[in-house]
Amino acid sequence: MRIAIFGATGKVGTRLVDQALQVGHEVTAVVRNASRLTASRYGEPEVVTADVMDPASIAPGLTGSDAVISAIGPVRKGPTTVLADSARSIIDAMETVGVKRLLTVSGSMVDDTGDGALVKYVGKPLARHFLRDVCADMRRAEVEIHSSHLDWTIFRPPNLADGPATGRYRTALDRNLPRGFRVRRADLASEMLRSIDDFETIRRHVFIAS
Repeated sequence: MRIAIFGATGKVGTRLVDQALQVGHEVTAVVRNASRLTASRYGEPEVVTADVMDPASIAPGLTGSDAVISAIGPVRKGPTTVLADSARSIIDAMETVGVKRLLTVSGSMVDDTGDGALVKYVGKPLARHFLRDVCADMRRAEVEIHSSHLDWTIFRPPNLADGPATGRYRTALDRNLPRGFRVRRADLASEMLRSIDDFETIRRHVFIAS
């Protein structure tokens, strides 16, 4: 399978590239700065240097892909539209070249469906207060994706942790997981790659936690 990955130099994106190459996918890393790519022991991705905010710039890197994965992370300080703007640009480019499958990372704090009372009325409101700009950007990005005609899947992890993949994690569709406070980035990457051809996840939100 041919996969184009945005955010390939980030903490989730690095793991996506590594794991995708490990299982034999053809990977295109669409990056602004190729020098920041981390070497993989499983091979080298094709590298397309382009500005994600420019649909015309990124479209050639998506041509012929079976799926596009966005692991672009949020800006943590101050008002931002990075996630929403990049989502809009990626959608535009995908529709131009005729690629339908999109998988992207958001966050569990945008939705409290399925949460217990303590998390719903205390934990999530606190997270949304301290990360209000990030949360707002995640929600705007999701609106862009929901409005598209793509076969999208949005992943909503809680706090992300480092470390190797464990394979021991839980998922749920369109609702939060009880006691779902953390998941390893490597496990998130594994589930995103597994879900590419999982039709049950199309136009759904995948909540994932350890």
